[in-house]
Amino acid sequence: MTYVLAIDQGTTSTRAILFDSAMTAVASAQEQFPQHFPDSGWVEHDPQDLWATTTTTCRGAIERGGISASQITAIGITNQRETVVVWDKKTGDPIHNAIVWQDRRTAEQCRTLRDGGHEAMITARTGLLLDPYFSSTKLAWILNNVEGARARAADGELLFGTIDSFLIWKLTGGAVHATDATNAARTMLYDIHKGRWSSTICKLLDIPMQMLPEVKDCAADFGHTQSGLFGAEIPIYGVAGDQQAATIGQACFEPGMLKSTYGTGCFALLNTGETPVVSENRLLTTIAYQLDGKPTYALEGSIFVAGAVVQWLRDGLQIIKDAAETQGLAEQADPHQNVVLVPAFVGLGAPYWNPDCRGAVFGLTRGTGPAEMAKAALESVGYQTRDLLEAMAADWQATGVQPTLRVDGGMAASDWAMQFLSDIIAAPVDRPKNQETTALGVAWLAGMRAGVYPDQQTFAASWTQDKQFNPTMDETQRETKYASWKRAVQATLGF
Repeated sequence: MTYVLAIDQGTTSTRAILFDSAMTAVASAQEQFPQHFPDSGWVEHDPQDLWATTTTTCRGAIERGGISASQITAIGITNQRETVVVWDKKTGDPIHNAIVWQDRRTAEQCRTLRDGGHEAMITARTGLLLDPYFSSTKLAWILNNVEGARARAADGELLFGTIDSFLIWKLTGGAVHATDATNAARTMLYDIHKGRWSSTICKLLDIPMQMLPEVKDCAADFGHTQSGLFGAEIPIYGVAGDQQAATIGQACFEPGMLKSTYGTGCFALLNTGETPVVSENRLLTTIAYQLDGKPTYALEGSIFVAGAVVQWLRDGLQIIKDAAETQGLAEQADPHQNVVLVPAFVGLGAPYWNPDCRGAVFGLTRGTGPAEMAKAALESVGYQTRDLLEAMAADWQATGVQPTLRVDGGMAASDWAMQFLSDIIAAPVDRPKNQETTALGVAWLAGMRAGVYPDQQTFAASWTQDKQFNPTMDETQRETKYASWKRAVQATLGF
């Protein structure tokens, strides 16, 4: 038997999943790591935690699978996107904590760049909006705020990367400094039309281009792991940012196909084929995947808080002990209370893009309790998804968005949340049998590159449905509830 090992380095935990030759997950290991919040709206990770949990989970998956590393044909890496690491080229040691995609510390710098008239140029090249979410201003912040960093970067002593690049560097013992096109496309430094780093944007932000990694296809040779790590040298053949990996894992290979992933945040991607569609509704134009040097584009809507709202119920309000409790609470909620939660804990993403607003709850009564709060939390994810889908439909009218939404991620396991999602978007919601779509997507990339997994068409045909949710809510109730959400968002933005 041969195997493919998928590394899924996420925002709150790292997982390693072992897939057999039939693309079935046979063993896995997962480890959480601390989140650091040094100031309001700031979010950091210790890069050494990301590296340590990567090695321990890989070893754990190999051990639980009862195999040797020599039986692993290839490794695929998928990762939290936009998160920034800068490290010493000689030692591999980070010079600062990783600044996480959720971090908003560069909001003022983004505002200054916008006021300076630079957003149109940046959007035209990168497909992205000028927002702290993306990597470039985070990188500039590190260079400007870590003593000596800018001079060292100019002298070629420092390297920049998103998490995939950092892990590739560490896994290969510093032999490879590379990323893939999907991660590069999220940095706000990469020209998605020309397929190269933008010297214009780098000059604007005073970022030395020698810091930047080489950009490769999603299925490519990213080097080999050092034999001492796992017991054998293993080729790294697949890399994709987590949302693009989920798009691949959901087999959304045809223009018009749409997936939405519910993890810490929620990310909906619409495949637009060879055409990069310019959004008129503040969505992002990005690369869905790149194979054989040819990019396939997507429209993306990004919601900063999805599963994180359930974590807040657990860790912040402490009204639940486990995320699974939310479904039972939502079922018990008083149907006559119209409680609306806008989870703008770190600002609002698409289609609003306001980094400064913060969360709010509307409609509280003396009778509001944990059940109503849990219901409002789950409903907020459905409302935000509808915001994205309406914007996508308005942007891409030529061919049209296919009516069925494919879902994955932790929250997709909740029947209550998925039924509400179907009700509020008035469309079918398909949940696949294999919900490990992010890891599966990058495993397929690596296995396909290694020649042990099938081609794209055969892989797409293997997608199977677990359950389809169909709308049952009447139109009047649907539109009344959505109108309440829209009012709540406007009030939150105005606060």
